[in-house]
Amino acid sequence: MTDEIELVASAGALDNVAAALREFIHRSGALRAVAVLPDAMVDCPRLAPIEVTTKGSTVALPHAIELDVEEPIDVPAVVQPPPFEVDPGALEVRSPIGVLQAMGDAVRAMALAIGPDVVVMATFPTLPPEQALSITARGGEPLVLALGEELFSLDG
Repeated sequence: MTDEIELVASAGALDNVAAALREFIHRSGALRAVAVLPDAMVDCPRLAPIEVTTKGSTVALPHAIELDVEEPIDVPAVVQPPPFEVDPGALEVRSPIGVLQAMGDAVRAMALAIGPDVVVMATFPTLPPEQALSITARGGEPLVLALGEELFSLDG
C-alpha cells in the first residue's frame, strides 16, 4: 500500500521556497533542486510536482501553478550551461573553465537567499545522461560535488 500525496494549490509559508527553487531550475537548467530547511524540505524536480514535506505530512504543488508569494526570495542570476561531460570511471567532470564553480556559487547563493541554516542541492544534466552530478551548499561551508556515489569538495 502506498500513501498518495495530496495535490494542493499552496504550501502556505513555503510557497516562496517552492517558487524560488522552480525559478532556479528554469534559469540554471538543473534537473532538480532540493532545499532542506530546519523544519521542512522542498523538492522541486524539473516539470514534475513540487513536493513539500513538513512534520508528518507531504503535499505536492503542480509544477506550473502560479503561486501568490508575498515575500519572494531573490533567485541568483545564473547562465544555463550545456550538460556536464562526466567520466565516472576516471572521476572527471569536463566543462568550460569556471562553469562548474559558477554553478556551485549559484547553488550557494540560492541556499543563502532562502536562509542561513538551509541546505540546497541541485542536480545538473550530464553526458552520458545516466550519471548524476549534484552540487550541495550550506552557508559558507565548502561546496560538495557528488558524481554518482563519490563526493568531492568543490572549494579546494
